Amino acid sequence: MIDSVLPRPCRVAVVGATGYGGAELLRHLLVHPHVQVTRLIAKDNIGKALGQVHLSLAGLTALRIEDAEPAAVVADADVVFVGLPHKVSALVVARYVDLGAPVIDLSGDYRLLDAAAYKHYYEVDHPLPERLGSFVYGLPELNRKSLRGARYVASPGCFATAITLALLPFAAAGLLNGRVRVAAMTGSSGSGANPVLGTHHPLRAQNLRAYKPLTHQHTPEIEQTLRLAGASDFVLDFVPISAPLVRGILATCWLEVDSEVDIAQISGLAAQYFANDKLVRVLSDRLPEVNAVAGSMYTELAITVDDRVVNGKRTVVAHSAMDNLVKGGAGQAIQSFNVMLGCDEYLGLLTPSQWP
Repeated sequence: MIDSVLPRPCRVAVVGATGYGGAELLRHLLVHPHVQVTRLIAKDNIGKALGQVHLSLAGLTALRIEDAEPAAVVADADVVFVGLPHKVSALVVARYVDLGAPVIDLSGDYRLLDAAAYKHYYEVDHPLPERLGSFVYGLPELNRKSLRGARYVASPGCFATAITLALLPFAAAGLLNGRVRVAAMTGSSGSGANPVLGTHHPLRAQNLRAYKPLTHQHTPEIEQTLRLAGASDFVLDFVPISAPLVRGILATCWLEVDSEVDIAQISGLAAQYFANDKLVRVLSDRLPEVNAVAGSMYTELAITVDDRVVNGKRTVVAHSAMDNLVKGGAGQAIQSFNVMLGCDEYLGLLTPSQWP
């Protein structure tokens, strides 16, 4: 358990401060009323001011990027956020844990419970399989109680958040079973700050392409979470799609529900499940759009129900839209951080999205 450090400011270090996840963490943490950012850690841009790396953050802190040892970082921090790529993060996180620091990990390295699933989808052996299961999965809409006072949090992936939130009401109602098919489009920022072929602007700006069909590393994370929430005999067929956007995810999820289940009940599941969640908007007058949530913590959800019945089943489509860097990344980590410390879960996170 973590003791709340309130009312004094919580001292926070950000490891991976030069990446897009680091930028999004700092965009929120530097103006958080209960936070003092004490260290900006990275392996690149050493010695530079934060505003030289992330132009939008110029003037918000006098701190500079440094490559400090974990022991020095922990001496100045009550909580450490680690925003490093998967396969890299596991051992770095372990060093901070071994030094006694509460850690929020934004990578996928501690989300799964099964080392075999990690090896299959991440294509490497987990370096510390005995530690899987020691982190709370940081989806507050599902694990709010477990996050209160937690010391170690594995923050969910961007696709995983968008798809899980769309399907969670069905899992909780015992209506999620069989094969569920998902196509989800994502913006280029999800690939990180370092340029690669898939995010090169001339190749992406006017293009749509599928990648990692049925093998994306968020697949077992989504399946694991929804099974724990009540899904049974559930298998996910997931095809991610690269979209010509900087930010945003739009997920379309197809499932089948027994025809005897009332259509009105199906249509109202999401509104009922998320009735007390301020960051989830359940729509009835339109479908979710990325522009409506870009730059914000909000997720938009909607449900479409087919009135046709085939073989005793009717098709249901669950739609979701969110910002992959905010609710799908750093912002959600800060939401979990707020819950961990026992302060207002939504502190600093209710800013409206950009429009247009």
